[in-house]
Amino acid sequence: MKTYTYRHPEAIEHTGEVPVMDEQGQVILYSQRVYENYLKRTFDKMFDFRYFLKYDVLDSQREKLFTVKKISRRGKLWFEAVEVASNKKYIISYENWRIGLPTLFITDRKLKIQLEKEFEDWSNFLLDEVEIAKWKAEFSEELGEFHMTLQIHENSPIQQPEFFVAICQATLFVGA
Repeated sequence: MKTYTYRHPEAIEHTGEVPVMDEQGQVILYSQRVYENYLKRTFDKMFDFRYFLKYDVLDSQREKLFTVKKISRRGKLWFEAVEVASNKKYIISYENWRIGLPTLFITDRKLKIQLEKEFEDWSNFLLDEVEIAKWKAEFSEELGEFHMTLQIHENSPIQQPEFFVAICQATLFVGA
């Protein structure tokens, strides 16, 4: 099992780089909320920074690896994610997102991964009802930030931490 850690400020509008570290404490990735232009950021401010939700995950040289963005149309909510190198697309959609703890499904039309989101405990990524990864966001009131831990199991068909970090960051503030 591989473990990754990072800290994210409580402020949803934070657009600074968030370093993601491996087990040896080396920065291997950066997560960053991005806006395509100033107009979108200004408009998003009117909606408490929850409408134009987009995260990029960069490698240690700050080259984009993965991007995920929130799509909201006609009362429906989902995310579109893209692995930049291969242009492989994923759709992340909620089931029961308006009640309690939502369940997410991540699919590329071949795989269908389920994310059982929890607010106070581990959120589990399941493939065919078998855990392949888990993620936890613990809030520190003293520091005003979330402490994240991501663990990817050896049995996961996806071993790239950028995949999981992007999805977790995009879903962290939904419903908050």
